[in-house]
Amino acid sequence: MTTTLATTTPTPTATRPHPATATTRPRTPRPRTAPGGPAGTRPRGPAGTHPRTTTPSRTTAPSRTTVPPRALPPHTVFAERLLAVFSGERPVHWMLGHTVGEAYEQLVRIAPETPLRSLGPRPVLRRCSVQVHEGRAVVEAFATIATGPRVRAMAFRLERGADHRWRCAAVELDGLGATARRA
Repeated sequence: MTTTLATTTPTPTATRPHPATATTRPRTPRPRTAPGGPAGTRPRGPAGTHPRTTTPSRTTAPSRTTVPPRALPPHTVFAERLLAVFSGERPVHWMLGHTVGEAYEQLVRIAPETPLRSLGPRPVLRRCSVQVHEGRAVVEAFATIATGPRVRAMAFRLERGADHRWRCAAVELDGLGATARRA
């Protein structure tokens, strides 16, 4: 028994009109707007979501709980702030709300003459250690600052105010704070 297969040839696509071009009316482009409305608006829903993607799919894994990054201790934050002032990245008045008493005057006297402002490699905070005094209301900290192969020392005192904010009360950089007080 022999079977023969009948073959059919498909109709050429050139003879069939495309549904989009079958209309007689010319197609005009629509004005470009943001999704969901005129320019300057955003789709409804929480910020950063798209209305069509808010439903979870089966292929996504359950989200893990993320741990927020650990905040730096106040003495490290102040060491970075003081380094930014001493290196000339920030002006001295940037520390106005973060200093008490004579510390701001010390910064005004020390900052222009500091060797960290010289051209060359950017100074980097290497290490910052702390000594806590008087029931954790006063902190004396010291830091080492590297400028290329050169290492410098910085010492400062932080006091916690009645509003529970830390403020710098004294500053020394390679002995410059001691000479600034005598002058």
